[in-house]
Amino acid sequence: MEQTIEKQEQASPFTFEVDAEGIGVLTFTCPGSKPNTLSVSLFESLPGLLEKVQKTPNLRAIVFRSGKPDMFIAGADLEDLGKIPTPADATRLSSEAHKVMARFEDMHVPIVCAIHGMCMGGGTELALACHYRIATDDPKTVIALPEVKLGLLPGAGGCQRLPRLVGLLNALDMILPGKNVYPKKALQIGLVDEVCPNAILLDVAKKAAMRLAEGKIPRKRAPKTGLLTRLLFEGNPVGRNYVFKKATQGVLEQTKGCYPAPLKALEAIRAAVELPNVADGFKREAELFGEVASSDIAKGLIGLFFAMREANKEKGADVSPRAVRKIGVLGAGFMGSGIAQVASDKGYVVRFKDRDDACLGKGLKAVHEYFTGQERTLGRPEATRRRQQVSGGTTFEGWRTVDMAIEAVFEDLTLKRKVLAEFEAATRDDAIFASNTSSLPITDIAAQAKRPENVVGMHFFSPVPKMPLIEVIKAKQTGPEALATTVEVAKKFGKTVIVVNDGVGFYTSRILGPYMNEAGRMLLEGMAIDALDHAMEQFGFPVGPIVLMDEVGIDIAAHVGKILGDAFGERMKGSEMVEQMVKAGRLGRKSQKGFYLYKKGKKLGPDTSIYAMMPGGAERKPVPAEEAADRLGYAMANEAARCLEEGILRSANDGDVGAVLGLGFPPFRGGPFRWMDKVGLSAVVGKMEALAAKHGARFKPAQILTDMAKGGKRFHTA
Repeated sequence: MEQTIEKQEQASPFTFEVDAEGIGVLTFTCPGSKPNTLSVSLFESLPGLLEKVQKTPNLRAIVFRSGKPDMFIAGADLEDLGKIPTPADATRLSSEAHKVMARFEDMHVPIVCAIHGMCMGGGTELALACHYRIATDDPKTVIALPEVKLGLLPGAGGCQRLPRLVGLLNALDMILPGKNVYPKKALQIGLVDEVCPNAILLDVAKKAAMRLAEGKIPRKRAPKTGLLTRLLFEGNPVGRNYVFKKATQGVLEQTKGCYPAPLKALEAIRAAVELPNVADGFKREAELFGEVASSDIAKGLIGLFFAMREANKEKGADVSPRAVRKIGVLGAGFMGSGIAQVASDKGYVVRFKDRDDACLGKGLKAVHEYFTGQERTLGRPEATRRRQQVSGGTTFEGWRTVDMAIEAVFEDLTLKRKVLAEFEAATRDDAIFASNTSSLPITDIAAQAKRPENVVGMHFFSPVPKMPLIEVIKAKQTGPEALATTVEVAKKFGKTVIVVNDGVGFYTSRILGPYMNEAGRMLLEGMAIDALDHAMEQFGFPVGPIVLMDEVGIDIAAHVGKILGDAFGERMKGSEMVEQMVKAGRLGRKSQKGFYLYKKGKKLGPDTSIYAMMPGGAERKPVPAEEAADRLGYAMANEAARCLEEGILRSANDGDVGAVLGLGFPPFRGGPFRWMDKVGLSAVVGKMEALAAKHGARFKPAQILTDMAKGGKRFHTA
């Protein structure tokens, strides 16, 4: 017997078929969309659909699955969430979602959720409302409640059902950081009940559905937490208080108070485990969802999400990329070894070249250590295979088969030109040369090249395996195939890509220059090192500018600063104090002393002896954090506007993505352009003019800002 519900409605995303044993299969396939998402209109239609399903004769159980390949449900439709006008509207939306999920949970027949591929947010909350969950063992299958990353919290019952299913500690570990959980771990903590290959997912789900229908498996099962955990934490008020106290401390340490969503999620979880009435827990979750969902922070993070989605569509040029199988890495230092690790991790064969065996050995050792650390995740055979894809030498032997090289030598124009000339002499005519330069124009590097159309910029960020951005630089002579191929490789590395036009410092290094220089000026004016760093952490940066300089290396910062200063004059002129520090051997963390002191790699505190090098000496004067944030924030944002005005940037979206992913600009502010929109361009221009009057012409607002402010325009329409 087969029945189809809703097929007569062409636009319906649901089909429902019942087999001869009474097992129904409810398939969700969002039409006209690559992912399955849960829109507001979909939620509104679900109760009617479930009502029809319940009336199906001889129905014994249901399997809920996705009709999309490698995708369960990507979560709620963020376009809908981004338009929520008020907290009351958001609370109402959450309450309606609770009612829909309750319809799944209260169905008269059991529901088995069959999960393959991405299961995120609202998709996970729907799975939690089902009576049994089966996930495939495919690496593409991942389950998460990542709402806090968007300034939200799980508002469709996730904060209530998850702790009851997997226990309090596991729920906190999953929700507060928005952590991905893969099948093996999901089975271990009880998030799913079975794991199986994708090829047999439907058959396994149907069998489980029949066992549930026959009462062989109870619909509700106790969490898989250990006895000691239950005694100390889950069922013990004193233990629970300790857990929530430590969790709150951890959140504040991570977010520095800039992101309210994790704290609100913590409160919703607490309601789930402590309120005696289940309905009160759901009510509290809806109220807390209302408080965060319509906030500027959520809107900024959702706006950034859409900007990143646009960036991920980047192709570089409207041509087919060349095939790349083997990548050469020129320079086996810290950056080069990081690039080799990522390339091999993503399936590329990698060939190192460095000047001598000692340098080469360090790079190969770093790769070996990286993949040894991956053995637990990948398994030893796979980690070994990826490690063995990397080889090296001190000559260009084996480079005729290299399709693309990534150059990662010192930031010196003469050296980079020399390496490019050697590369062109040793490789095929179609081999691409991508320079990992942070400031030198690609046009200058390729000025003496035999094949300048194959030269492109590929700016990585440190540490390469962890940083999510690659800035691809197109010079005037860069050919479309080289550009498209570089973008394709960068995306296969798992990175978000922005393509920018050539110029000194490109985009990210260029906007970082005024930010860092202004920080140096404030130190010379008397602000304390740690006070300045703290001010920018309060603004939302992960670390302050002085810590960042120590991390990057004061010698490198001085070198890049000189390049920017020579190109842009007074506006980018750095402090002579930095040069003095380099001469004194104060290079930052790598030399165990910079602006801060270090011991065995651990940061201790500011080195106050540095103040002797500054006007005013040890006497520091307090500066309001807001003033520091204005000076540094607007210095960066103004330069970003100039980059857009000059055509270095292709769009404000790219500028936001580059600043957030590459430099740590506060994500909840959405990036410098979205931040300026939020402040209002007229107010931005007014603030910059006031700063210019007080501190100098470097704060004169970019012409594009003045023009847009006069016209009442914005960088983003929403």
